Amino acid sequence: MTSRPPVALPGVTTPAALPVSLPTTRVPDPFTAPPLRWGILAPGGIARAFADALRSFTQQQIVAVGSRSLERSEAFAGEFGIEVAYGNYQALVEDPDVEAIYVASPHSEHREQALLAIAAGKHVLVEKAFTRNAAEAVEVLDAAKAAGVALMEAMWTRFLPGTDVLRRLLEDDVLGRVTTVFADHGQYFTPDPQHRLFNPDLAGGAILDLGVYPVSFASFVFGRPESITAVGTKAMTGVDGQLSAVLTAGDAQAVVSTTLFAQTPTTAAVTGVNATASLAGPFYAPTTLTVTSRDGATLSHDGGPIRGHQGLAYEAAHFASLVRSGATESPLLPWAETLAIMQTMDEMRRQIDFQLPGE
Repeated sequence: MTSRPPVALPGVTTPAALPVSLPTTRVPDPFTAPPLRWGILAPGGIARAFADALRSFTQQQIVAVGSRSLERSEAFAGEFGIEVAYGNYQALVEDPDVEAIYVASPHSEHREQALLAIAAGKHVLVEKAFTRNAAEAVEVLDAAKAAGVALMEAMWTRFLPGTDVLRRLLEDDVLGRVTTVFADHGQYFTPDPQHRLFNPDLAGGAILDLGVYPVSFASFVFGRPESITAVGTKAMTGVDGQLSAVLTAGDAQAVVSTTLFAQTPTTAAVTGVNATASLAGPFYAPTTLTVTSRDGATLSHDGGPIRGHQGLAYEAAHFASLVRSGATESPLLPWAETLAIMQTMDEMRRQIDFQLPGE
């Protein structure tokens, strides 16, 4: 008996086959990046993770640390073998041996401290959220442009090996036309008016600290949204405690959510007409990427050899390579996109009627 080809039904397409294997990542070993001489501004928890990642997986050199408390600065320096500790930020940014400043303070301080470092002629890596709002972001970006220094938002997810695999899948249209993006980031914090995430004076709230990850993920997939619809619930101090939004770009939709009230799965997914790429939680760190076709076939990428917050090594290595090449902004997270992400979060906060003090 001679087999016959399947009959094509109107409006129904045959599932596209996955490639034999996923594309390889183009992210280099962070140890191969040229070393910079770093100064760490504000030695808190994220700075500690950053310093540990640099010490473990890169050739980067942390030569100085600065805090408003000399005692705190000296303790951090002792922990990580840093030779110079300062009790104020001005001295840190004026240190002639420091090439790049890592701004690791709460985002309420990012504008002021980034401008301080830029005025001293330093290259600057600024923790996310980049600033409190888009207006502050414009000030910092304009200052860096005028000074000719490198500046980058420290959205470490963008520089991970698994993210580049997903980037290649999108570039090669393996998923097909993207229809839907999902991303969430929720953590439980004991309600405390003095905690920085509940404190309006420290730019507290879910969106700037946690929600920036899902918003940035949606931006990574389809860029600036054409429309934004947000709903939210405020915490006892008036900051945004929980917020969800639908972002659209053409026919594609992203559903993003964030909360301070509960531990959520912290997963993300990009669904196209041919396949879905799913990132296991926490999606913003090195993690497993699984691609599933419409017919159920799967391929996966394990996230690479560096795990947890030590993945911060990749963003530091990328920034060091930018500086040594003479570039001032990253092609993986250009200034215009950092600004657009801030504008998206501004609009989300506007729709739930939440403004920070002084805005």
